[in-house]
Amino acid sequence: MRQDFFNLQINTDGQKLYDFTNQTIQWIEKNKFKDGIINLSIQHTSASLIIQENADPDVQTDLINYFDKLAPMNKNLYVHTTEGKDDMPAHIKSALTNNQISLSVKSGELLLGTWQGIYLFEHRLKPQKRIIIHHFLGVS
Repeated sequence: MRQDFFNLQINTDGQKLYDFTNQTIQWIEKNKFKDGIINLSIQHTSASLIIQENADPDVQTDLINYFDKLAPMNKNLYVHTTEGKDDMPAHIKSALTNNQISLSVKSGELLLGTWQGIYLFEHRLKPQKRIIIHHFLGVS
């Protein structure tokens, strides 16, 4: 049994989805992981992790537009507005999505569907430094 960790830093430049699938696959290949589980975790309350379609960028546009309607950036709607108009909406969006995702690795391959990618979903408007913890548990 093997256990390994990796912190991936993603510098964001606004509200959008940031694909980090390739970085995760490269980490698996570099370490020759064979079979096991990878848990991905983001330690931020204003960004989240999602698995989403990676073929049509319109999906990402529609997701952002939907979440902006669900949690509008209007300071008059919220008590918590310490860091600006995107502060509380970012927390709401994060609460409705994931802060952790577990994925399987089988025979050295990350098990994702044909059109699936792993994304950091940034909910803040200003640039942020985000850390995504990768934790592998399995055999190599």
